[in-house]
Amino acid sequence: MTTSNDRPWLASYPSGIPAEIDVNAYSSIAALFEETCERFRHRPAFANLGRTLSYDDLDRLSRGFASYLRSVLNLGKGDRVAVMMPNVLQYPIAVFGILRAGLTVVNVNPLYTARELRHQLKDSGAVAIVVLDNFAAVLAEVLAETDVKHVLTTSIGDLLGFPKSLVTNFVVKHVKKMVPSYRIDHAVRFNRALAQGAGRQLPATQIGHEDIAFLQYTGGTTGLAKGAILTHGNMVANMQQAAAWIASGVRPGEEIIITALPLYHILALTANCLVFMRAGALNQLITNPRDMPGFVKSLKNLPFTAITGVNTLFNGLLNTPGFDKLDFSKLRLTLGGGMAVQRSVADRWHKVTGCILGEAYGLTETSPAVCINPIDLSEFNGSIGLPIPSTEVSIQDDDGKTLDIGSVGELCVRGPQVMRGYWNKPEETAKVLSSDGWLRTGDIARIDERGFVYIVDRKKDMILVSGFNVYPNEIEDVVIACPGVLEVAAVGVPDEKSGEAVKLVIVKKDANLTAEIVREHCKTNLTGYKQPKYIEFRDSLPKTNVGKILRRELRDSPK
Repeated sequence: MTTSNDRPWLASYPSGIPAEIDVNAYSSIAALFEETCERFRHRPAFANLGRTLSYDDLDRLSRGFASYLRSVLNLGKGDRVAVMMPNVLQYPIAVFGILRAGLTVVNVNPLYTARELRHQLKDSGAVAIVVLDNFAAVLAEVLAETDVKHVLTTSIGDLLGFPKSLVTNFVVKHVKKMVPSYRIDHAVRFNRALAQGAGRQLPATQIGHEDIAFLQYTGGTTGLAKGAILTHGNMVANMQQAAAWIASGVRPGEEIIITALPLYHILALTANCLVFMRAGALNQLITNPRDMPGFVKSLKNLPFTAITGVNTLFNGLLNTPGFDKLDFSKLRLTLGGGMAVQRSVADRWHKVTGCILGEAYGLTETSPAVCINPIDLSEFNGSIGLPIPSTEVSIQDDDGKTLDIGSVGELCVRGPQVMRGYWNKPEETAKVLSSDGWLRTGDIARIDERGFVYIVDRKKDMILVSGFNVYPNEIEDVVIACPGVLEVAAVGVPDEKSGEAVKLVIVKKDANLTAEIVREHCKTNLTGYKQPKYIEFRDSLPKTNVGKILRRELRDSPK
């Protein structure tokens, strides 16, 4: 029996939220998905660029894709299938199809460079990939070096219906020039795969809690991304936990949630695609949220009830003309995660929309939700919230000793949402997962007497850019390969727009080396959010007596 003495946060729980959730309510994401489609069959499920798919459509199309993967491609249970797409209608069809087939989803950032993509495909052992044409040229560059045998390609407009699909695809390819030329022999069009699968039987597959649902890649201290193993049990548990937490503010079958964060990111994947899907909500997909005027335009005449995002997204919307003129009368839930929410942004959001911007906290390794603020808060409180049901948190020192309430130490988490480990990396797993199930987050925090958790600092050298993890070792490994670089250190520095930005401090080997040369090298090898905003040249780098670079000293120096 759990008491508030064991977990002080339970006394602060809003009325109606249970201390524990039923982790066995669903055997898999597939089982939950099929129940949801049956319950909300005629409700809208996902909308994008003027086309809406109902839950019936999503059920039928994802089943067809699952049948194609199993009966046409003959993929076996547990095989990994990569998905390399932004927020388009093809994404939920592909993902739910893969999961229903008993396969594992490998989410891939579509903006990856060839180097990044090669590593993730090789590391995961993906045997198939669904890719948007816009990014297929990068795939073509590395395909021969991977285990991928089957490539399915699709265009942004493919599911928009005639004639809009033709017009959209023509504009994207020939007017906006957004599709670089590529050649992938034997690639199959996604729509053709759906058609082929529609007439076939989906083999019965037992899917349980221990089966792997996602290999969700996250940055690594070694400089290479690691695949967090998220099982069906992990994901179902986190769906149940988050759903219980927001239940008082959610009306099943009536919600419209704005999905601007990419669904390949763990926050949007779980919160929007899964938790709100469970409630029969309509996910309004925003393909390009960086186009803020276009984003705001798409929200006009849309009575949305919920939105998730990172601080930079909310700040961007608030500073876009016309946003303050939107109708917010139905908006009941705004959830910020991925990076710290700034009080000034939260206060302005409340003033403009009338809705509290509540902060949440999670990690890729925890599926992701760990803490969420009560949704009935009357004002922004600066904490990351309370641990959600069936979740334990503790503040520990470097030796794993639990510290008292109010003490500052490393935030550790235990619960059914914690990953099994890192894919094929037992040593990396052992660094963060204890034998009794505690995950070391690398974040320095404290818990107050009411159970609210506050992040104080970051133990790791990780840089957080607009909610995306950037690891200095990866950046440094890339930059040191640039001719003319003798030594380099990458650090995060405060940035008004993105929370933090990457700063490089370089010692030259070649006096002719310039910042422009370094930037071009980084553009070739690093996706956009990892690229340096600031570059500084020095004669030497500060180091310990054993030669370790003192990154903190560089962080604290002026840009």
